[in-house]
Amino acid sequence: MFKEEPSECRELKLLEISSDFVVVGGGLAGVCAAISAARSGLKVSLVQDRPVLGGNSSSEVRLWILGATSHMGNNNRWARESGIINEIMIENLFSNKEGNPIIFDSILLDKVKKEKNISLFLNTSVYHVDKLDNDTISSVIGYCSQNETKYAFNSKLFCDCSGDGIVGFLSGAAFRMGAESSDEFGEKFAPSSEYGELLGHSIYFYSKDTGSPVKYNPPSFALDVSKEIPRYKSFNSKDFGCRLWWIEYGGRKDTVHDTEEIKWELWKIVYGVWNHIKNSGEFPEAENLTLEWVGTIPGKRESRRFEGDYMIVQQDIVDQRKHDDAVAFGGWSIDLHPGDGVFSEKPGCNQWHSKGIYQIPYRSLYSRNISNLFFAGRIISASHVAFGSTRVMATSAFLGQAVGNAAYLCLQKNCSPKELYTLNHIGELQSYLAKKGHFIPDVESTDNDNLINHATIETSSVLQLSSLQGNGEWNILDESIAQLLPINSGKIPDLKLSILGLKDTEIEVEIRLSSKIGNFTPDVTIAKESHKVFIGSNELVIGSDYQLDADQYVFYIIHKNTNVKVEYSNIRITGVLSVFNTINVAVSNYGKQEAPDNIGIDSFEFWVPKRRPEGKNLAFSLSEPIAGFDLSNLKSLVQRPTFQTNAWVASLFDDSPELRIKWDQKQSIQELKLCFDPDWDHPLESVLINHPESIIPFCVQDFSIYDDQNRLVYEKAGNYETVIELNLQTPLLTNELVIRLSKTHEHIPVSLFSIQIY
Repeated sequence: MFKEEPSECRELKLLEISSDFVVVGGGLAGVCAAISAARSGLKVSLVQDRPVLGGNSSSEVRLWILGATSHMGNNNRWARESGIINEIMIENLFSNKEGNPIIFDSILLDKVKKEKNISLFLNTSVYHVDKLDNDTISSVIGYCSQNETKYAFNSKLFCDCSGDGIVGFLSGAAFRMGAESSDEFGEKFAPSSEYGELLGHSIYFYSKDTGSPVKYNPPSFALDVSKEIPRYKSFNSKDFGCRLWWIEYGGRKDTVHDTEEIKWELWKIVYGVWNHIKNSGEFPEAENLTLEWVGTIPGKRESRRFEGDYMIVQQDIVDQRKHDDAVAFGGWSIDLHPGDGVFSEKPGCNQWHSKGIYQIPYRSLYSRNISNLFFAGRIISASHVAFGSTRVMATSAFLGQAVGNAAYLCLQKNCSPKELYTLNHIGELQSYLAKKGHFIPDVESTDNDNLINHATIETSSVLQLSSLQGNGEWNILDESIAQLLPINSGKIPDLKLSILGLKDTEIEVEIRLSSKIGNFTPDVTIAKESHKVFIGSNELVIGSDYQLDADQYVFYIIHKNTNVKVEYSNIRITGVLSVFNTINVAVSNYGKQEAPDNIGIDSFEFWVPKRRPEGKNLAFSLSEPIAGFDLSNLKSLVQRPTFQTNAWVASLFDDSPELRIKWDQKQSIQELKLCFDPDWDHPLESVLINHPESIIPFCVQDFSIYDDQNRLVYEKAGNYETVIELNLQTPLLTNELVIRLSKTHEHIPVSLFSIQIY
């Protein structure tokens, strides 16, 4: 028994928590910042004001995770974010390909709890900051309502991933809210006040079929959406969850302090929508549907944006500007919404895509006036227009990983976040990130510590791509298609394919390149021809004498003609892809982006892949084989196709390929890392989308590793992880490693992006 006498007042229990790095905010940015720092050896306190992790991706909001891949609806090929967020997405695919948000919660919690260097504090809201001086935070104070405990989190370095920027705000960090005028940064797409200065919040709902009729009595506060919402006819009984992203409100409000008011308005809308579906008589198919879930907190899009030493602007995105301190990339469209949200007469969004992914500089990830404060997530240093692209969750998570590793280097070098840049340590950060599998476009890093760079490699086979065999599947050419191939410098090989004429006709073909090597927007035509096609079987050759100055991807295009059939191939190869001039309305892709002259946006065509099992390659043969799949790629830190495949690929006919890594003398090996192909083009949306498989088909599932005495070092069967990291308790002394891999799919050759040995 415990008994305490009356007193005038009491103080809450206070615990002092000291760590190397404090991350406030447990959305994806905070999760990835905490994990990356912890894996580098830092003791991390992760402070989250909600009962679950994930922020807008959690079961509390249920927004799918997206970034540069943009639902496969833009021209950013092989652009999914790498590192920890990719690890999370691959795990979710394996355990939760149906996209259950409750299971995704558990995946995030499990990832964090597995890290021994992370102390997790859920339901803990930061409300106060203590400072050593005007520019330096000493601690942040949080309160957990579940255990009536206050925490003082002490550290040398802090990262604000809280979405609204509570640490930045309380510490006095420079910030801004609302849209800049076009005059400030010369951004031609800067919105007028009539369009709105902020993006609003959203709340979603889920429904389910009970198998028998369900009646619905709405609450008294439900809106009559047929009278209040201009787009009410767009509601239907089949859409639920974040497909209803355009149920948005609050862009004219203070999106920090008016959040509760905004939430109530969104509840009025959501329950009004459901009343309309159930009781208007316009949806008889909804008779058996019940309202299964309604969000209790709104998903926020925009509030404060904090100022770093560099502010990302529209031109950085559209012009794909290079930065010497690039540490990440973005690729979502510049996606702005009307301030009136669902009550607006205007479309729910206004998306404009760039021709490729763009760099994000390190200087945008720390405060310009608080010396020990990082930022990650949607609050980084970006203009309102640029924020329209940088704000999405996969990008935010990717930035969190960069910050977590930067924090490690800051402590290693006893410098502030700003000094990491001014003292010229950015090259070290970029190399460190590359070693962690963190891709930065147009940044080349080397790893002299990787023992494979001092080895010779032999293999049982290397793919020489000269043809893809047809599968007997002939489809009408009802949309233009391009075979996207990695071609070495020199003359472009001719591509030959068989086509079937349904009547005498002419077919247009082209060969195109991207104006920027590394982009996948085919905006430069180097050859264009018209070929006669006759009824029956025809042979079509697409060729040119054009000489490439550098290795790059080439588009062999066959334009739409419904009087023609083309044959497809079941063979899928790492770095080889077919793309289509097609539409994806979900991301404002209507086949071509036609931008007005006065908004600073490029006009171009969209050439996008299709999700498996569709989107097969064309059946074709080449006049000269492609030889870009060789062993030298295994020594690169670039673990995705860029201007070439950057992968070793075995022969299609090699069912058990073998790699032999040899040194002149014995090596002491402690760590080994294999990077398989995770299909960087597939978006891996975390909820709602039912993915076609639970294991990426390019990923090697069965493999084994042996030493120079043919002793088994490691083996795995049924693998689904695309990055395998082995940390040996006892160093392995050997002058040879043999890696034996098994082909899983008949039509997919074994491939591997890189091997790292330390």
